[in-house]
This record gives sequence, structure tokens and C-alpha cells, in this order.
Amino acid sequence: MKDIVKAKEILKQGHTCVLVKGDKHLISDDSGISPVMNWIKQNKNLEGFSVADKIVGKAVALLFVKVGVKEVFAEVLSKSAKSVLGGHKIPYSCELETEKIINRAGTGICPMEQCVEKIDDCEEAYVALQNKLIELRNKNQKSSVS
Repeated sequence: MKDIVKAKEILKQGHTCVLVKGDKHLISDDSGISPVMNWIKQNKNLEGFSVADKIVGKAVALLFVKVGVKEVFAEVLSKSAKSVLGGHKIPYSCELETEKIINRAGTGICPMEQCVEKIDDCEEAYVALQNKLIELRNKNQKSSVS
């Protein structure tokens, strides 16, 4: 069975992000860019893996480029993610294409997407996303204390 087919099957079991390469599987139920950011932090070698993900926007697409994935399937794929993946010759497919990825509250653009809106370099995007996650964690800690 092709890796991307296997990844899609596992994703359908209720996970948010699945990477498959042969008999190796990485499965996450975390949301947003967290799965990929965590795997990068853990120094996982993701090169050559096929990915099935619930939502792929430009932010996570740039991370997929950084780690060298082979192929991407998304249930929802933004136009800017499509541009990133296509520009790096990473095959992709999706169930639904959307103009923008919306934040969890449904009130505007996802903060991670805003963070990389004007960034096309995957290393620069990774640093910007790390900083954005720190900023959001600090903001959430302050608001829970107040």
C-alpha cells in the first residue's frame, strides 16, 4: 500500500496529523502546527514521509518543506499552502480548497497564517512560528492569571 494511502486511512480514524514512511508511522492528535513543531523539536527525521493532515495552511506547508516530506494530503488546503507545496514540487491533494485558514474562534485569519503571510523561506518561517508560539503562550498565561 502506498504511504499516502496508509496515512489517509489512519487520519480517518480521528487523528489530526499522520506521517507514514514504509512501516514507520508518526501520529498526532494535537491541533494546528503543533504536531510538526513538536517533531522538529524532538529531532525526528521526517524526510521522505507522506503526510495526511486535517488542515494545511501556508504555515504548516512551509514546515513540511523544511523537513522534506514527500507528499501531502489535506482535508482542507489553503491556496497559499498549495502555492508553497507546488513551488517546492511536493505533490499534494485535498478534499476542500479554501482561500484562507480561519482561527479557532472563527473570528479572523489564523495567527500562524498571519505570521508567515509575507515569508517564503522555510527556515525564516520556522523561527517566526517558534516566536509566535512563545508569544501566544505568554499571552495565555497572563490572561489566565489576571
